Amino acid sequence: MSQLTVFNDNNADDILFHSDDSNAIATKLNAVGVRFEQWQANAHIDETTSHDAILSAYADDIERIKREGGYQTVDVISLAKGNPNAAELRGKFLFEHTHSEDEVRFFVKGQGLFCLHVDNKVYQVLCQQGDLISVPELTPHWFDMGSNPEFTAIRLFNNTEGWVAKSTDSAIANDFPLLD
Repeated sequence: MSQLTVFNDNNADDILFHSDDSNAIATKLNAVGVRFEQWQANAHIDETTSHDAILSAYADDIERIKREGGYQTVDVISLAKGNPNAAELRGKFLFEHTHSEDEVRFFVKGQGLFCLHVDNKVYQVLCQQGDLISVPELTPHWFDMGSNPEFTAIRLFNNTEGWVAKSTDSAIANDFPLLD
């Protein structure tokens, strides 16, 4: 189940808001410029479904988001449970950073925790299967995939170089709870 927890950015014990209601999550995130939606596939998807078939199953929503956001590149990324590089991959995203473009992710399978640092608050968004999140460009954030990640996600990009992060040089990500 998707969840949103909002903290005071200088105190991880100071919870300002918490909800697992998708409408409340979308409303709260929309107020700070973050898109949150839930999508349904138009075909059955399981662990044997190819990346092309996944893109086809969500084609209508993908095309709508591409039109609205001007996204040029779409791909699918998967990480299997028990990946021997999980700790290294997890560490790649656990620092506060920004991007010169929106970070758009749709979770086909599994989950991930997006942590957004906006207006002296930390918004922790637990995204799960069926959730789309779009973190606006230049929004400080970090991401936790957990200690034994398993997910499949659709990514949309404006930048043909793909995922490029610029560190904020802040240690704030160390002060807030992780996925596990």
